[in-house]
Amino acid sequence: MDLSPLRTPGGFRVLFAVRLVSLLGGGYRMVALPLQVYALTGSSVLVASVSVVNGLSSFTGTLVGGPLADRVDRRRLVLAGAVAEAVVVSLFAANTVLPGGARLEPIYLGAAVSGCVGTTGLIAQQSMVPALVGAARLPAAGALFALTAQVGAVATPALGGLVVAAFGVGAGFAGTAVIALVAIAASLFLPRARPDRGGGPGGGIGRALGGALFAVRDPVVRPLMVLGFSQALLAMPLVLIPEFTDTVLGAGPREAGLLYAAPAAGAIAASLTSGWTGRVPRPGAVVCAAVGLCGAAAACLGLSRSVPLALTALLLLGCGQALEEILRYALVQSRTPDELRGRVSGVWLAQATVGGSLGVSLMGALAGLLGPAAALVAAGSVCTAVVAATAVAEPGLRGLREDGGRPGEHDGKPFPDSSE
Repeated sequence: MDLSPLRTPGGFRVLFAVRLVSLLGGGYRMVALPLQVYALTGSSVLVASVSVVNGLSSFTGTLVGGPLADRVDRRRLVLAGAVAEAVVVSLFAANTVLPGGARLEPIYLGAAVSGCVGTTGLIAQQSMVPALVGAARLPAAGALFALTAQVGAVATPALGGLVVAAFGVGAGFAGTAVIALVAIAASLFLPRARPDRGGGPGGGIGRALGGALFAVRDPVVRPLMVLGFSQALLAMPLVLIPEFTDTVLGAGPREAGLLYAAPAAGAIAASLTSGWTGRVPRPGAVVCAAVGLCGAAAACLGLSRSVPLALTALLLLGCGQALEEILRYALVQSRTPDELRGRVSGVWLAQATVGGSLGVSLMGALAGLLGPAAALVAAGSVCTAVVAATAVAEPGLRGLREDGGRPGEHDGKPFPDSSE
């Protein structure tokens, strides 16, 4: 794995530390809030409603955070996200010791604030990376971010469950508030990061839509967004794991747990061996291959009739997800002008959020119509077909080796040296 971004002066190490601390807090909330709400209400519907509030506010954050990140100092937005995290988890901790017991209203309020302001801070983090590491190290920075996300998805919920079991929900939230204070302190050491031209001309709706218009019009960013949306919509099979394990594999909870963990394990392996991604001569073709691998792996999962084969398919799915995310992130960021990076990062997060949410609904509907195995085969096959059609229809992505980061720049190199 290429660790050079962590050795680069300029603040990436600080930003990476802020991200790590944020993952610890988010992983604990992922476990503690559902457990707390279910203990209070005994209702899975109300547990889901907290996730819905957080998801809707996160989507709002993509709409608000992008334009903000292109107008103000991005360091301030990262700091605001860290402060919001500290305030929210402190509210959750205080809610556990209210006279008469915890209430749902502070939980909904905290989920809304955390979703909106936290997403704004995440957009600012992503927008800062190119200036901190240089375009040549963007794949390595993307790999480090992908690795921390996957490790966080595996380790922090397990750690959160242990904390709740040993000390209780309230003590865990209090400890998370202390961790959030560390993130605030680290954010103060980030360099100033104002956009190049203050967000560009225009205002109002035009300013807010600037990132979407750029993403639609650019011959490289457009197909990259389409591929990412297609993968999130059609090759995210985890929602079907319980039914698939029971009705197709004839297995139980232990095997289901292994299947849930397999994509993260594959993604971690791909991230740890990702040093080559910054040197590929045709990164556009590799992105297409990685998303195609995701679709093929989902289809192979549907065809699997044994746990080892299903685990293999999900490991390959995780590898493909990590590789496409690393290279798509690097290509989108290197392609995007600095004054648009906040809004384009907002589009990036929005397509992943919307695609993932629609994908869960789509897979559930297909499973109801066709059964889980046929649903996986159908969705994975369509994903692979979309990749093939995109590769044929988008010459800008196919010819990326010749075109480079932007038309006429970088001497045909997709990831130019930072000195350029």
